[in-house]
Amino acid sequence: METDPRDDLLKLENQLCFAIVTAARNVVSIYRPVLEPLGLTHPQYLVMLALWEQSPRSLGELADELAMEPATLSPLVKRLEAQGRVTRRRRAQDERVLEIALTADGRALRERALAVPAQVMEIVGMDAAQLGALRDGLAPFAGGRARS
Repeated sequence: METDPRDDLLKLENQLCFAIVTAARNVVSIYRPVLEPLGLTHPQYLVMLALWEQSPRSLGELADELAMEPATLSPLVKRLEAQGRVTRRRRAQDERVLEIALTADGRALRERALAVPAQVMEIVGMDAAQLGALRDGLAPFAGGRARS
């Protein structure tokens, strides 16, 4: 009995989605021990990265930047607030908008976080140019969020 050549298209090992999901899980596990001394989870680190670029931001702006739903982001921000890293306040000119801002502790944490990229590069055995090329190669799957 002959096998259909299209059968290979349905093998798990040939699926782009499986490779990306597996890689994402592995990347997060690489970051976990690096971020632990900072008291951050990987999603919290992403929030802090966005706020180190621009603070304050509305919850909606932050959710858009991070490609997250506001309902998913809100508990992360609450935990960062409980840690003293951010504040959450309603905008005076529009009470519907929840504004997220860094605290002094949140700004100070940036200095310690400067070591994170080098630690990750050492763990994965790639330099900044190699990681940049990999990131840029994923841009079509990230909705154009990858940057150089």
